[in-house]
Amino acid sequence: MFAPVNEQMDIIRSRVVDIIPEDELVKKLENSIKTKTAITIKFGCDPSRPDLHLGHSVVLWKLREFQELGHIPILIIGDFTGMIGDPSGKSKTRPSLSMEETRKNGQTYLEQATKILIKDKVRILYNSDWLAKMNFEDVIKLASKYTVARMLERDDFEKRYRSGEPISVHEFLYPLAQAMDSVYIKNDIEIGGSDQKFNLLVARDIQREFGIEPQVIMTLPILAGTDGKEKMSKSLNNYIAFMDSPQDIYGKTLSIPDNLIKEYFIYATNKSKAELQEIIKTIDDPNNNPRNSKRALARELVKIYYDEPTAQDAEREFDQIFIQKQLPDEIPEFKISASQLTEMNLVQLLVKTNLMPSNGEARRLIQQGGLSIDGNKIEDINAKAPSLPEFIIKAGKRKFVKIIIQ
Repeated sequence: MFAPVNEQMDIIRSRVVDIIPEDELVKKLENSIKTKTAITIKFGCDPSRPDLHLGHSVVLWKLREFQELGHIPILIIGDFTGMIGDPSGKSKTRPSLSMEETRKNGQTYLEQATKILIKDKVRILYNSDWLAKMNFEDVIKLASKYTVARMLERDDFEKRYRSGEPISVHEFLYPLAQAMDSVYIKNDIEIGGSDQKFNLLVARDIQREFGIEPQVIMTLPILAGTDGKEKMSKSLNNYIAFMDSPQDIYGKTLSIPDNLIKEYFIYATNKSKAELQEIIKTIDDPNNNPRNSKRALARELVKIYYDEPTAQDAEREFDQIFIQKQLPDEIPEFKISASQLTEMNLVQLLVKTNLMPSNGEARRLIQQGGLSIDGNKIEDINAKAPSLPEFIIKAGKRKFVKIIIQ
């Protein structure tokens, strides 16, 4: 049923930062083979935002490897812990979400995660199912199992404490609440980004306090965003989302710095070891134009989240717009009456057509020179639409709409 331990470990060790402790993982795999029982791998999903991006894919690809080895990932949707807000890597207290908000965001996770994971080989649980049942006495007993000194060993807490930034008491409860997830499901492994190492170690300690065999922890690299500087994040607008359009995935990939091409191939795709060796050899070849490798990466990412024909179409459309300076073959249409149009300016029209999410972002787009109508750049934030029966708006690099006056 399972491959030999050494074969499994060769796959498991690849592309990880830490396995703590590795000898315990080997024992769990040996026992798994002996008892013909799959091991369980916990991954906690923070539903503070509804969309997954390539940063999340690093962990999901590792979970996919575990699935192919015959083991079972358990995705814990943190609808309860999301109300606290994960303080990992944050210099300030995060705003809390309501249960309704975390549940709504969490509902999209399975649909998106199964673009990588095998759907019928994954379990989905919501931690409100057990955490919401704890009473105040339970919380006090849990809090007694960990010290403030240990909490302040955490880098982000220590930095905030030394700089005088407030640390709310409820933030200390986040790693403890997350640890109770591991107590409840009794998982063998917990996996996460390297910024989650402290939380994962706390869960290992709390499992032991409850008389449960402690989990092995596995951390993976943090993927840099498209800016090449910060961690990929929606709040920093340097992300490529699973649900982005094929054109956006392709175009955003083409915008990454050259030094990220290799990293994205290694951590954000499912290329085999042999394939990666050839790709890296090509990237490192001084005669290779990095743009060619970047185009191959862009096609691969679109293929993962859509399919091969869509990837080819996205590349063709990119070339058509940015190299040949032509319009895309298909442009969405927006019909509006002449009377309605005269009552609004272009900022309002951009929001009305969903080209921009808000008036403020629409104004910034115009101020930065990112708006054009029929190829003519618009620089006046108070400008109105032209008096034409129809015209094409281009917002930013890849968004188009044809306005048709009824």
